[in-house]
Amino acid sequence: MDPSCHTPTAPPLHIPVEFLPRWSSVSEVTKIQTRTSAETRFCSEMDSAELPGLSAVSLLSLSACVLQVFCAALLTYWYGGMTSGEDRWILLWLFYDVIVHLTLEGPFVYMSLVGTVETSEGPLAELWKEYGKADSRWLVSDPTIVSIEILTVVLDSILALLLIHAIMKEKYYRHFLQIALSVCELYGGWMTFCPDWLLGSPHLNTSRWIYLWVYLVFFNGLWVLVPVLLLVQSWSCLKSLELRGRSFLLARTIRGTPSSFLSLRTIFSAFLASAMRAVSLLSTTKTRALQLSR
Repeated sequence: MDPSCHTPTAPPLHIPVEFLPRWSSVSEVTKIQTRTSAETRFCSEMDSAELPGLSAVSLLSLSACVLQVFCAALLTYWYGGMTSGEDRWILLWLFYDVIVHLTLEGPFVYMSLVGTVETSEGPLAELWKEYGKADSRWLVSDPTIVSIEILTVVLDSILALLLIHAIMKEKYYRHFLQIALSVCELYGGWMTFCPDWLLGSPHLNTSRWIYLWVYLVFFNGLWVLVPVLLLVQSWSCLKSLELRGRSFLLARTIRGTPSSFLSLRTIFSAFLASAMRAVSLLSTTKTRALQLSR
């Protein structure tokens, strides 16, 4: 913004004639006043174009989030090169998830356990104070929020790291971890906001667009949308595995090489059929013996 712009409501500057050089004519005075009014109007337009509520702390906080995404992308590039395209997107989210839990929510838990965010100092404290403008519970060590964050930092971080390992090494327990982590994330989001909603949302501040749509909706909505997508992906993969397993068993049965389960079933069926034939043979023999005796 032009440093000469002091306030968007500054009135046009009227220069008294006695302060102008004696050679200035009335037309020249009018030109000077017109130019001054235009500059003032330009400054007002520049000030009004500034995004409301987007302070320096807001910009730094959003920049920190962009930096976290960049770090997650680098980790995905380094460690996810051998995975599929779909799994690379999942790894990108998981790396970002771990970074957020450890670098943002971890310090929040520490500040809340030794005091409050409101009384803490430092860059991370200022970041959480900025978020606290949208949800004041994060400023005062609310027991519900701190309890959820302790679980998130400890359990969710461990699950995410194990899931990263399972995806890269193609472990059989990959989708078990993916479902467990997604359910934990969704439960944490629900328990963060539902108690306040039931009270009429007294701690939520939606007076500015950045508080409502960026801090509350966007950043919290990510931890709802992505876990739901991961649950759908796990459901789809498990369904495909089940269908492929059935096809494999059917193919082995057709080729005459049933699996152990099918072998037991076949043996039992053969035994039952033999028993039924034996009973039928005994019944026939008994009937013939009775006929001969008569």
